[in-house]
Amino acid sequence: MKFPDLAVARLHLPRAPELDLHLVVPAAVRSLVEKARLPAGTRVAVTAGSRGITNISIILRLAVSTLRAAGLEPFVVAAMGSHGGGTREGQTAVLAGLGITPARVGAPVHVTAEAVPLGLTPAGLPVFCDREAAEAGAVLVINRVKPHTAFRGNIGSGLCKMLAVGLGKQEGAAVVHSFGPSGMESAVAEIARFMLARLPVMGGLAILEDGYGRTARIEALPPGDWPLAEAALYREAVALLPHLPFNNVDVLIVDTIGKNISGTGMDTNVTGRWGGAGSGDGDLQARRVVALRLHPASHGNANGVGLADIVPKALADAIDVRATYLNAITTTLVERVKLPMVMPTEKLAIAAALKTCGNQGDDLRVVRIKNTRQLELVAVSKPLLAELLAKKAGEEITPATPPVFTAQGELMDPVEGW
Repeated sequence: MKFPDLAVARLHLPRAPELDLHLVVPAAVRSLVEKARLPAGTRVAVTAGSRGITNISIILRLAVSTLRAAGLEPFVVAAMGSHGGGTREGQTAVLAGLGITPARVGAPVHVTAEAVPLGLTPAGLPVFCDREAAEAGAVLVINRVKPHTAFRGNIGSGLCKMLAVGLGKQEGAAVVHSFGPSGMESAVAEIARFMLARLPVMGGLAILEDGYGRTARIEALPPGDWPLAEAALYREAVALLPHLPFNNVDVLIVDTIGKNISGTGMDTNVTGRWGGAGSGDGDLQARRVVALRLHPASHGNANGVGLADIVPKALADAIDVRATYLNAITTTLVERVKLPMVMPTEKLAIAAALKTCGNQGDDLRVVRIKNTRQLELVAVSKPLLAELLAKKAGEEITPATPPVFTAQGELMDPVEGW
């Protein structure tokens, strides 16, 4: 069959001014240290999650060195809920894949699968916390603030979620997700407030990223009403979120999915897929979604694969069922891990998607992205290119040409640096 020609375009995404991390991070941490007035030698647990946050190892290293310069004893703790298969070994591997190692951050990295109960919230929600963090003299919470991939609201994913779900380990994550998308935000807020009252939290660093995935802002939040404070940061994060400037698409090709890219493998805020395959309740309506590869740093966790309609056999073979299903059971969103149609190669997977859209050749509205975090470069068919240019939402980099496949049916990068 004939594949539609695709042109490479550069999107115009929200851009923030350049940030000097070596000035901003130490200043933010020092402001929290001064307010906390901790005794010298206090052991400070610094949280590290499983998301691919830009510059996270640098941010952690700068935070650690600033704490140590203040006479404190920092160490890093794994705060990723049930990710990494919920095991010490799995979570250690996830952190290492993100560059979070003792050598890179300049401090010990403590990983445990053990959570200790902290009590019940006023509404009766059980609260859990990573044992290492619970036993520390102070806790510094670090996380990116961005829209969540399972619910929409006022706080999304950020410091509150890092407390309730990240430090809550598998038990805490299960409590929050048991409320489903409609109740998760209120559960996160209530548990976070409880943990702030029970744990020696010295403060938090909220990270915002712009549309190009660059660190846009780092805000120091002292202990207080974090759900209220995060609401303002969340609105800013929404404005910085990259998106595809299209509504109706026939085929969306996502080169790579993975937990390191998004909690749902491919960000639902980008793909428009919030339910299972075939659903389109976001801004982007895609008739077919093809996911081609699972990122190695996802360690076999293919959460979100069920949001695709078709995948090649190589992706299906790369799935670690235990890690993937544990994630789905914890979140209760089992439809997101259902196996889509499996085709022998990437070429045949894309061909099946095109064929089931009517096989209209160059009239098909096709967009290809590297992943849902890197949207600066996209490959689009002629109808979408015309729409993109008319909206002045991007610029053409290469003229439309047929996609190129290897002899094994793997889709080649359209340009160098893709």
